[in-house]
Amino acid sequence: MATSEPSAAGAGPASVQDIALIVGGGPGISASCARLFAQSGMAVAIAARHPDKPVLQALAQTLGVRLYACDATDPAAVQALFQQVQQDLGAPTLVLHNIDGRVPGIFRKGITEADPGLVLDTLRNAAFSAFLVGQQAAQLMQGNRANANGAKGTIIFTNASAALKGFPASGAFAMACHAKTGLAQSMARELMPKGIHVVNVPIDAAVGWTQDDGSRAHRLAGTTVDDNMADPDRIAETYLQLHRQHRSTWAFEVVLRPWTERW
Repeated sequence: MATSEPSAAGAGPASVQDIALIVGGGPGISASCARLFAQSGMAVAIAARHPDKPVLQALAQTLGVRLYACDATDPAAVQALFQQVQQDLGAPTLVLHNIDGRVPGIFRKGITEADPGLVLDTLRNAAFSAFLVGQQAAQLMQGNRANANGAKGTIIFTNASAALKGFPASGAFAMACHAKTGLAQSMARELMPKGIHVVNVPIDAAVGWTQDDGSRAHRLAGTTVDDNMADPDRIAETYLQLHRQHRSTWAFEVVLRPWTERW
């Protein structure tokens, strides 16, 4: 079965207008977005390969976030996910693709040493999953009733620095991030005239989320000092603002970076 049974919290279809689906669940951007979206009155669903993560279980228990198991690289699984969310909550009005996609063995591998299989896995995890999620989101959103702003929905792709420049020893990730940008550009040109806002958000920074001791840290970059890492709570605020933008000034690409970042 492609999706798990939804969490017990918040049974039944949502009565709120906005329904958010976050694909790719973890303690950083996804968790921050889920908290803010739920606190803003949205019905929220998170899909992850492993929805039993403690942070996701806590969101289900405290905020009624629905959890679904889904391999976002599997076309049938993604289709089943959207069908289940539509059945449980209604058609999403905000879909966030928040999957990095890199596999452990591909980090810092030069072009002559990168394993082709791991390169393909990275492309599949990041770019192909973005296509599958974007495709299903577009299909459902086109049937949504336009809101007062004339919008039928918002699709946001979280991207990275590699969407803007290919770093040394990072060919696979650069390929995947550039592919997501190209996908988002094509979708925006096709769907924005139909009332669907498509946004590409390269985050040019390490993302430091709040730890148990109250500090903000990244597993590789260490502890945040003087706001030198992106704060996922602030990223979530940006995403919510993008979703609420008036269609006369829809942004396609918003690059987020800390004030100290060299670029």
